[in-house]
Amino acid sequence: MAVAPTPAERFIQGILPENPVYRQLLGLCPTLAVTNGLQAALTMAGAVAFVLFCANIVTSTIRHLLKPHLRIVIFTLIIATFVTITDRFLAAYMYGMSKLLGPYIPLIIVNCIIICRCEVCASRQSVFAAGADALGQATGFALALVSIAAVRELLGSGMLFSVQVLPESWPNWVIMILPPGAFMTLGLLVGAVNWFEQRRSEQAESERG
Repeated sequence: MAVAPTPAERFIQGILPENPVYRQLLGLCPTLAVTNGLQAALTMAGAVAFVLFCANIVTSTIRHLLKPHLRIVIFTLIIATFVTITDRFLAAYMYGMSKLLGPYIPLIIVNCIIICRCEVCASRQSVFAAGADALGQATGFALALVSIAAVRELLGSGMLFSVQVLPESWPNWVIMILPPGAFMTLGLLVGAVNWFEQRRSEQAESERG
């Protein structure tokens, strides 16, 4: 019987080895839709982190009560509860950002990252392991969104957080803040991460050999 990863391993794996965007290719809809600016990307990352952490903790707490044929329904109900809390919080205290993100906050309910972690980890391991897994995956998701948003906003407008960074004479690649820019940036960064992981694996194998 395979030994489940420890909480520390769960956390570390979620950042890069099992990064939800760059390695698992999950959550691509919000990744492509909200990364034309760092503010929106960070808000989405924070919302997903809150929902993922709370859903993992609750799922792990009741894991012994879950029935196999009802588990996906239970996961969805748990996630929907915390998504509703997040959506109402943003509408009350960050109305402009809530309008900007539009339907993508409610769509966290069907975010494959969260359902996947409930199934793979939270329904099978302790609360501590589930919490560490959620924090690792949320960190990895945030790093992916921030890196994509930084490239798009910088090249598309010469700004970061609406602050001018590049010289005003620098030509702005407007395409980068449009939908095609999201696909191009994601593709290039996924390729870069895969290349890095391959090189690291080859180096580890050579050291063992």
